[in-house]
This record gives sequence, structure tokens and C-alpha cells, in this order.
Amino acid sequence: MSMGSQKTVLDEGALSPLRGMRVLDLTSVVVGPICTWRLGQYGAEVIKVESPDGDLMRGLGGLSPTGQHSGTYLHLNRGKRNICIDLKAPESKDLMERLVAWADVIVANMRPQALERLSLDGATIRTRHPEKIHCLITGYGTDGPYAGRPTYDSVVQGAAGIPGLFLGRDGVPSYVPMVICDHAVGEIAAGSIMAAYVYRQSTGIGTTLEIPMFETMAAFVLQEHLAQATFDPPVGAAGDRRLLNPKNKPLQTSDGWISVTINTDSQVRAFLKAIDRPELLDDPRFKTVSARAKNVDAWFAVRGAGLFGKTTREWLDIFQQADVAAMPCHTLETLPQDQHLEAVGLLSSEEHPTEGTVTAIRSTARFNGVYSRLQTTAHPKGWDTKEILKDLGCDDEAIQVLFASGALGSNTSSAPQPLI
Repeated sequence: MSMGSQKTVLDEGALSPLRGMRVLDLTSVVVGPICTWRLGQYGAEVIKVESPDGDLMRGLGGLSPTGQHSGTYLHLNRGKRNICIDLKAPESKDLMERLVAWADVIVANMRPQALERLSLDGATIRTRHPEKIHCLITGYGTDGPYAGRPTYDSVVQGAAGIPGLFLGRDGVPSYVPMVICDHAVGEIAAGSIMAAYVYRQSTGIGTTLEIPMFETMAAFVLQEHLAQATFDPPVGAAGDRRLLNPKNKPLQTSDGWISVTINTDSQVRAFLKAIDRPELLDDPRFKTVSARAKNVDAWFAVRGAGLFGKTTREWLDIFQQADVAAMPCHTLETLPQDQHLEAVGLLSSEEHPTEGTVTAIRSTARFNGVYSRLQTTAHPKGWDTKEILKDLGCDDEAIQVLFASGALGSNTSSAPQPLI
């Protein structure tokens, strides 16, 4: 795997707009770690609290050389210090209060009932610390009948109607084959936290945030597909007919697949010329945006035909000359070798303290023309426990007492620990 050109350098002096923000990460799996990873990418200091059993994503994200860190776990937990705490142990309560006092932001994606039992819910924390920002990422809003139910990304996809879109298009419901809800909601949560942080910086007042996955993703689907049913009375059926057309898929060439989208009238004319269909240039069904919307089946039939005669590379060159939006339809095997990704250095190679050589993915955000600094590798469970305890004011004797009590998952600092 090529790891990008040497000309792309990550400036260690890159702007870190959230430098000084302290984040207590009580999250696991994907949606919460995505949120805190994003904050860390922007310069926040993040301490991840992990249970003795370990974050489920350490194993759920695939195989690894040691069984400690799946590739997915590594990518979602960069730049975070890690402390292993058994939150059910009575002795952990004082330690968690120290961590809460240290933090500006507390992020959790546990069930609300569990947070309340641990006195780590927003109401309890902000009663003691009104200046704190507490963000709960939950499956369903706590003011609705689904509150507190267990959920995962695929369940939210189903509830939000995403498989139903495939059902309407293909006749069979399908999940998007990535945890799209977790990624989207995690980013929304990070943005909400940043807004609350700006508010606190100007007022000194904290915020209790709740980011529900179901409502967030339902809003995404409805913003796009309520469409004609937005109006009262409806002017047509719900659903964007272009996106739900069965032919709205990558197009097959003589040696692969290509992704093409043509929206404007000028792009349509360029496309028809490129595929050698000049007789359709004055066809009233295709001359305007509204005409193509009314004749979407006929338009997609034209758009999806006639590409078997040339290779993907040939079509890409033709469409580039015609200023038509087209790109190769990558697979997981070909995407890392994309020439643009290689040129901008999205991927790089680095050494992990327990997993050996791994692929790192840098942040895609640029500040003043410079990409955000690549954060440290994801740490083994409990890797920073002693260091964090000392930072919180615990002396060696107090640390040993905590280890002996069972409140901490390991008494070995800076050494790999087993998952179970």
C-alpha cells in the first residue's frame, strides 16, 4: 500500500483551535469515540475512561496482531490518554469526581439509567459543577417512549427508514454497509459541544446536551425525502424520485464501474455529446431540470446505457474533457491507491507500541492551509492510568490503594494489557 507523497507534511505547529479544552470520554464503540476523536483532532486534551472488560470495538472492529486493538479501534481513538476504571467499584467514585472536576466537557453514550446510577448524568454533575458541558449521546431522546432502549447503528438505520429507501428502490431492504449513523451523529455531537464551548467561553455558563441518534437520522432522511409530502396537501408522493430510481447506481464500463452524476442543463448536453447521443440534445424530456424530473425513468435509462464500449479510464478522460462529474467506483482494495489520496497524503505508516507497523489516517480538516497535526496512536487499555492519577494529585500510596481496591483495571503503567 502506498502511503502518500513525501511533499505532504503535517505541520507540528498547525492551528489547534480547541487547545485548552479538557474532555472526559465515557464512551465506547463508535458514535462516542468519533465525537471525542474529532475534538482531539482540533486540539482538545482527551482522557478516555475504559472499563476492565475493554471497549467492545477493540474486538468487534476485526482482527489484530495482538488481539488488543482492532484497526477500527485504532482509528477512532487516536490522541486520547487511557485510564482503566471499574465504575461499579465504590472506590472509583472519588476518582471520577476528580476527573469530572478536571474536565471542561464530559461525553457519554451509556444508557441514561446507567449514568444516573453512577451519578454521572448531566443533572447530577451540573448541580455540583454548573460550568461543565455534559453531552449525552443516546439512541433515543429521553423525552420519548423509546427512551432507554438498547440500540446499535443498524437498529437506528432501520428505525430511521434507511433500509426502507433500499426497499423502495430495489424491492429489498438493506443496511448501508458502514456504521453511517454512528459517524454522522458523532460529528453532530462534536459540533454541538463546540457550540456550547463557545457559549461558555463568553458567559461562563455550562450546557447539558442530549444528541439522540434516532431523531437525528430521521431528520436527515426526512430533510431529503419528505419532498413532495412536505406540503399540505401533498403535491406528490414522498421520496426524491431521482435518488430512489433503480437505475441510480454506478454505471458499468467494459472493465469496471464508474460513478457519474449530471444535474445541470449544460452538463446534460455535454454528457449526451460525450456518449454520442446527439439526437437527444433537443428532446423535450431532457432539456431542463424540471423536464428530467418529470421523466426521471427515461432519463436514467439514457444515463445508464452505452458505457460498455469503453474502459473506465477512457470514460474518465472523456468526461473530464466534457466537465462532467465522474470518478472511478472504488472498492476497499483500490481506494487506498487512489492517486488523489496518495498525493494529499491521507494515509501514512507509523509504529504502534504493541501492534507494530500500522496505517494512520490523518484529519481531513485544514487550518490556514495546514492539515491538523496527526495525534498519538490509540493507547492500550489502562496505558496512562498511573500518569493520569498523578496529574490528578494522587500520590504513590493513594494509587496503590486504588489498585488494591479493584477500582482500577491494571497496576502496570505504559505496558500492554490483555482485553479480558
